[in-house]
Amino acid sequence: MEILRRSSSLWVLPILLLCFFINNGVFVDASHKVYMHLQSTTSHVDASKVHRTGYHFQPPKNWINDPNGPMYYNGVYHLFYQYNPKGAIWGNIVWAHSVSKDLINWIPLEPAIYPSKVFDKYGTWSGSATILPGNKPVILYTGIVDANKTQVQNYAIPANMSDPYLRKWIKPDNNPLIVADKTINKSQFRDPTTAWMGRDGNWRILVGSVRNHRGKVIMYKSNKNFMKWTKAKHPLHSAPGTGNWECPDFFPVSLKNKNGLDTSYNGKDIKHVLKVSFDVTRFDHYTIGTYDTKKDKYFPDNTSIDGWKGLRLDYGNYYASKTFFDSGKNRRILLGWANESDTVDNDVRKGWAGVHPIPRKIWLDPSGKQLVQWPVQELETLRKKKVQLNNKKLNKGKKVEIKGITVAQADVEVIFSFTSLDKAEPFDPSWADLYAQDVCAIKGSTVQGGLGPFGLLTLASKNLEEYTPVFFRIFKAHDKYKVLMCSDASRSSLKNETTMYKPSFAGYVDVDLADKKLSLRSLIDHSVVESFGAGGKTCITSRVYPTLAIFDKAHLFVFNNGAERITIETLNAWSMANAKLH
Repeated sequence: MEILRRSSSLWVLPILLLCFFINNGVFVDASHKVYMHLQSTTSHVDASKVHRTGYHFQPPKNWINDPNGPMYYNGVYHLFYQYNPKGAIWGNIVWAHSVSKDLINWIPLEPAIYPSKVFDKYGTWSGSATILPGNKPVILYTGIVDANKTQVQNYAIPANMSDPYLRKWIKPDNNPLIVADKTINKSQFRDPTTAWMGRDGNWRILVGSVRNHRGKVIMYKSNKNFMKWTKAKHPLHSAPGTGNWECPDFFPVSLKNKNGLDTSYNGKDIKHVLKVSFDVTRFDHYTIGTYDTKKDKYFPDNTSIDGWKGLRLDYGNYYASKTFFDSGKNRRILLGWANESDTVDNDVRKGWAGVHPIPRKIWLDPSGKQLVQWPVQELETLRKKKVQLNNKKLNKGKKVEIKGITVAQADVEVIFSFTSLDKAEPFDPSWADLYAQDVCAIKGSTVQGGLGPFGLLTLASKNLEEYTPVFFRIFKAHDKYKVLMCSDASRSSLKNETTMYKPSFAGYVDVDLADKKLSLRSLIDHSVVESFGAGGKTCITSRVYPTLAIFDKAHLFVFNNGAERITIETLNAWSMANAKLH
């Protein structure tokens, strides 16, 4: 799956499908939009380096999107991803391939899969990798067979199992493995999941689709040979009014600890997670629930909203995510894609588009109600010069600048505390039907409050003409408190192009405030601000394009704009070295 651009006011509209396409005169491009006049445009890698990242994954030039088929195999991490070798816009997609020993530094290889057969002549789209018994990896991917975007599910296998990097892949002639029957929309039938083996010894996969605006994941089963697939009698799960489901992911999580589980694990003390990328909202939504292995049905818990207002992996610019089980360290790793938020013409000028957020370890929160995410520990090897701040008190309207590191390329961890919750503002009942980012747009970082807003001003110019605030605001709602976390790009750049996407991303943080503390970690990388609230309970990725706050002209502040005094208990910030990507 792919997307080209988003509308900045998408989520304030009534939940009507048509309204998601035109709003305030800003058009939301449909999936897989082809810019024919740009297909042969040659990218110039030196067109613009101002906003290129230093440690987030991106190739030297051109367009990238979905991470595909990630796996850990014989001590090597493999990342495949959708890539246009001919330009900085979507098109000409191949499965590019990079390998790593640490998920941070990557070695690029030649493309693993590209259109070459009758069953993928018009495209090689997203998919997954499965390691079969005998330590044999296999890739499942969506092939496009004609100009009508008819989609089928194909497989590929390594050409040389003795090659430690698995550079060459073969697409056998018995493809496609799965063809849509007459009950399926053949142009919305894509992105097969990692396979898992059921208790009956048969393999299962899911393929994303839709019928009458009802998103669904269609299940297929195969015997042990992995070659003959049959559609199950019913989808694993579906939900009305959600639109097309892309890039599904289905995996078990432990109720006991933070360790990851193999996708085929079917023991005790587990829940299952179903994640789908909603083609309409352009967010990755998930539910936590129970997988009935006898009925092959998935049932979300009553604490998981099954729809657009449900849980998201990331409340910002994050889509088409994919997890895999890292058997080397017994963890489940999450990968995603952050699209550009500037214009297509800007992408062509700078010669590149798209980055991948930092890989995250993912596990089930002890409450059982949500997932928790945290940047993989290996990222810390890039930490260099460090500055520290302890027990610094901030009264209303005050801020302190963090100096001594390269704040345009940094890793910042801070713990805030406060002595009382008494000044928390009342939560307006009329906001109950709004998304968190709508509330953030109303109650931004400059609107003085009671308990908050407080947090970081990232990628800020000296006089705050532009900045991206990442902050908390605490409200009192009935007999409980609501914690709002925002990453507001609305003031991130002096550029004011009408099609530039500068939203006030936000999510609520389900956290116990008994200790009167909140933690925040932000990974700042020139055009990316990737933030983790309350130890990874709420995550927000923003893409921003400062014009003044670039390189050594960028500044970083900690601020408090609430009546309640805030204490910076500890702040640790590091300059980050460049990852080795090329």
